[in-house]
Amino acid sequence: MAVQDDEILGKAYDAQLMRRLIGYLRPYWRSVAVAFVAIIAGSSASLAQPYLIKVAIDRYIAAGRLQELNTLALLFLVVLVVGFASEYTQTWTLQLTGQRVMFDLRTAIYAHLQRLDLRYYDRNPVGRLMTRVTSDVDALNDLFTAGVITIFGDIFTLVGIMVVMVWMNWQLALVAFAVLPLIVLVTQWFRRNVRQSYRVVRGLIARINAFLQENITGMATVQLFRREALNFERFDDIDAQHRDANLQSVFYYAVFYPAVEAISSLASALIIWYGGGRVLQNALTLGALVAFLQYSQRFFRPISDMSDKFNVMQAAMASSERIFKLLDEPVEVQSPATPARHAALTGHIVFDRVWFAYNDDEYVLQDVSFEVRPGQRVGIVGATGSGKTTLINLLLRFYDVKRGRITVDGIDIRGLNLADLRALFSLVLQDVHLFSGTIADNIRLGDAAIDDARVKMAAEAVHAAPFIERLPDGYASAVAERGSTLSVGQKQLLSFARALAFDPRVLILDEATSSVDTETELIIRDALQALMKGRTTIAIAHRLSTIQDMDQILVLHRGRLRERGTHQELLAQRGIYFKLFELQYKKDSEKVEVKS
Repeated sequence: MAVQDDEILGKAYDAQLMRRLIGYLRPYWRSVAVAFVAIIAGSSASLAQPYLIKVAIDRYIAAGRLQELNTLALLFLVVLVVGFASEYTQTWTLQLTGQRVMFDLRTAIYAHLQRLDLRYYDRNPVGRLMTRVTSDVDALNDLFTAGVITIFGDIFTLVGIMVVMVWMNWQLALVAFAVLPLIVLVTQWFRRNVRQSYRVVRGLIARINAFLQENITGMATVQLFRREALNFERFDDIDAQHRDANLQSVFYYAVFYPAVEAISSLASALIIWYGGGRVLQNALTLGALVAFLQYSQRFFRPISDMSDKFNVMQAAMASSERIFKLLDEPVEVQSPATPARHAALTGHIVFDRVWFAYNDDEYVLQDVSFEVRPGQRVGIVGATGSGKTTLINLLLRFYDVKRGRITVDGIDIRGLNLADLRALFSLVLQDVHLFSGTIADNIRLGDAAIDDARVKMAAEAVHAAPFIERLPDGYASAVAERGSTLSVGQKQLLSFARALAFDPRVLILDEATSSVDTETELIIRDALQALMKGRTTIAIAHRLSTIQDMDQILVLHRGRLRERGTHQELLAQRGIYFKLFELQYKKDSEKVEVKS
């Protein structure tokens, strides 16, 4: 399996990435400061507890001064309360800050995704982009809540314990530290192996997500062609690899933590062996020995925590690199810094020697020129791949032309504000996209200016009202994901209602009737007359019958505009259009003969 970028883990610390991440923490610096103070206070309380036990044993218990022990016990209780309060403050503040940073990051990513042009989406799978917004941001949350800030607490605790132990008895401290080489070896072994294991697990999760997205979306095809057993076998294989990789990861954790505990116990044994002898020789107090044992046990916890946090840091750095790569993706199609001033646009469209290629110099449009006057109805026909839909993509500035220009009312569309340009149009596609919500929501698309009366008027005008009113809740009826509970024809009627509700100057129909039955097409054709009245209309069609009454028909062939004219004029030329019409008429006649 090729390594995908979702599987690659980078360094555990990258200064440049960390600076950018800290930028998202900057608005919440007060919360970070509170958490940092809480971490230091909690670590200090943890350091104080063994020493207070030493004092209690040496100064009060050994001397039989039990009444004075009450004050020390009260002080110990205060230290415990401070430790609890610090831990609570640290956890709450860091989690709150992490959630706020996640919110800001997800908002920034989604806002950027909405601005990116369609070329970016042509190159990047949807599943991978969803991973950026979900799991990659979650990894950064782990960094802020259990990573970079809390590591300072672990380091402070480690250094503090070492200083206190050396201050109390440097010989016994050296005995306790004698096991550190073993800790270093075990930690390096764990970090190296669990890193590889984590990489494999992450890569297999990406494969599982991609497999599920592809096959659940295409479940109808899976069932139709009886691929259930084959797909199950493939999923079972990926899932088994994921299980085995997780078990391998569990093995490393299962070895590491007991190993640390064993080394910690070894350190305790050495302290008891050496320190016990010193106590018997009256060279060390019993309280100091007990304190050393407690400090020794607390010394190894931050080490194991930091080893685990190494993976958190590494995953977060990899995730942040992918997130910032997305955020740094340039927006190639955007409004100019100073948009051209204009009166109300009327929709006078001119394609002036337009060339365009999706990939380098593989031109799908070559030297295309034509004019669409306000109120004119223009049909565009041609074989599949001739460049019909590309014309619309360029007109709406989903892509920018390579050579030539497109003007609206004499203004190059690259000089217009994108919102002003796209407000001119309503686009009806062959594949209608409906959103989760209600019927009315899918017609008005969140535009508060389109009230219920206008929604109903638009639905009635395109003959969508009868089927809508038959639904249980009418216009308030819920629309399932991708409109799965509606027929193709019903979804198409809704798209017409949507287009009419926005009252565009220019109506664009991209093979809008090619997926509906003949009866529905007749209904839509009738609705189109009302929809196109007084509007500039550009219609791409496979069925030539839907554009025969257009004012002008453009015929594209292999990216070039080969013919133009009315239906009768093109037939008289006996060229490409005539052949298309003859071929389609022959097919339609054969269908009629078969039915009869």
